[in-house]
Amino acid sequence: MRHFGLSAFLAAASMTLLAGHAWSQNDRATPSNGKRAAMPGGSVEPRSPEGRGYLAQPLTTEIYTADPSARVFNGKIYIYPSHDIDAGIPDDDMGSQYAMRDYRVLSMDRPGAPVTVHPVAISVKDVPWAAKQAWAPDALFKDGTYYLYMPLKDKEGIFRMGVATSKSPVGPFVAEKQPIRGSFSIDPGMFTDDDGQSYMYFGGIWGGQLQRWATGKYDAAAGNTDRKQDDKPALAPKMARLSADMKQFAEPVQDVVLLDEAGKPILGGDHDRRFFEAAWVFKRDGKYYFTYSTGDTHFINYAIGDTPYGPFRYTGHILAPVQGWTSHHSVFKFENRWWLAYHDTQVGKKNSLRSVKMTEVFFNPDGTIRQIDPFKD
Repeated sequence: MRHFGLSAFLAAASMTLLAGHAWSQNDRATPSNGKRAAMPGGSVEPRSPEGRGYLAQPLTTEIYTADPSARVFNGKIYIYPSHDIDAGIPDDDMGSQYAMRDYRVLSMDRPGAPVTVHPVAISVKDVPWAAKQAWAPDALFKDGTYYLYMPLKDKEGIFRMGVATSKSPVGPFVAEKQPIRGSFSIDPGMFTDDDGQSYMYFGGIWGGQLQRWATGKYDAAAGNTDRKQDDKPALAPKMARLSADMKQFAEPVQDVVLLDEAGKPILGGDHDRRFFEAAWVFKRDGKYYFTYSTGDTHFINYAIGDTPYGPFRYTGHILAPVQGWTSHHSVFKFENRWWLAYHDTQVGKKNSLRSVKMTEVFFNPDGTIRQIDPFKD
């Protein structure tokens, strides 16, 4: 069945969005000086437009943040998000409204600790080849250097992956003069295996342009959404191993194969399970978890494989739909507990003004994940 797109979602959402917002006494938002901000109406629990309570509160309300890639460096949590701004651009299916101009890093000593919002780590203007739209980033560390991976549109309007480096996890970062050779689309999800090999998983349809690369070459005429081939295998996310210097692909880009319970490729029409964007991989008990967003059905899903190359068999939902159109996440381990970083529109009340949140992830004895409801009643 064909699910409704962004324009239909917006029409429905506009009937229910509330003006303003209330705050809970449990809100963990803190300004960059490390002191907790006073919240107006602290005794009133925030509620969704449908009247539901939120499972978690934003990590910060100092700026709008989304698409959180959470990393643990030197025993501290660093979150590399998109930095949402109100660009005054109407919403569309290509994501024109997501006109972010720079990256800023969030950090905290542990889950629940005060959050620091660091200064600008790097701006679009600091990337020689880029023109606009600093979308969801990620970061890795190797041999004393922090690497920031960034999808930005080049001067021809095509998304590429850039790399920038710093000696500090919060920047400032210095960009390479050219994007990664052979890179395209969006949402770099980075993963380093136990043997030290690092990989990039990436891709996104609709505004992420993956449908325009279906033949291996960029084709603007391929459309703005997907291939509209519901009875054929869905467009696959992509991956490649990184070179030793962490700045290039060490092998040709290849598909990440997602299979259903019967071992068959997930079809394009299966919008509850097919890949849309937000690839993220982690490893637990020898198994590789490929996690992703379904986009227009608003789930965060996971599939499990035996190698970093897959194939990955669909297993279930991690996160039910949040408030807002997009859903984007990361899963990480801190000490002996697992956590999900995600975003919603509780504060901004607009699809392009989002806030990052966190909640704990729980695994069943067989390695499956207990589905999380972002609302608590």
